[in-house]
Amino acid sequence: MKADQVLDAKGLACPMPIVRTKKAMDGLQSGQVLEIHVTDKGAKNDLSAWAKSAGHEMIQMAEEGDVLKFWIRKG
Repeated sequence: MKADQVLDAKGLACPMPIVRTKKAMDGLQSGQVLEIHVTDKGAKNDLSAWAKSAGHEMIQMAEEGDVLKFWIRKG
């Protein structure tokens, strides 16, 4: 999956991954994709819910060891 920007939020506890994701998304153009790397397992539900409520599209989610990766397309 090709991303326009990668956000490293590993080691951050909720709500910081969401705060950082929102800030990164604000800098993207509509249709661009943000790849987010997190280690907080709670982010799986939090990021999905946030993306939906903010009008963005959760394209893909993957788990690689301790790292959760998300790809969100800006709405």
